[in-house]
Amino acid sequence: MASATNKRTETRQDCFVPVESTTESSFDQTQTVDISRHGMGFLSPHAHNINERIAIELQLKPNTEPVLVIGTVKWVRKISDSEQYRIGLIYDEIISGSEKRLDRYFQA
Repeated sequence: MASATNKRTETRQDCFVPVESTTESSFDQTQTVDISRHGMGFLSPHAHNINERIAIELQLKPNTEPVLVIGTVKWVRKISDSEQYRIGLIYDEIISGSEKRLDRYFQA
């Protein structure tokens, strides 16, 4: 993968979780790789568009209500010698759930 300037303002936690989609979509065979209070990164065999808006349900802890956020794809990079893309996304708005829940989760 080509070297890029890291513009992150906060630490991301590793998070290797397959993405589940309610229908067949461009998220088939997609996996998260890291997550933070304000964004996440994932791997996908599908190139997503810069500024694409995506609804994401974050299950922060088992048996709790998820936090629903709307995120925007900020960058997409093809991984060399692979059919995968590395994608960075930031959260724009919280639709349901609480910002305080996100804050508490990432402070732990």
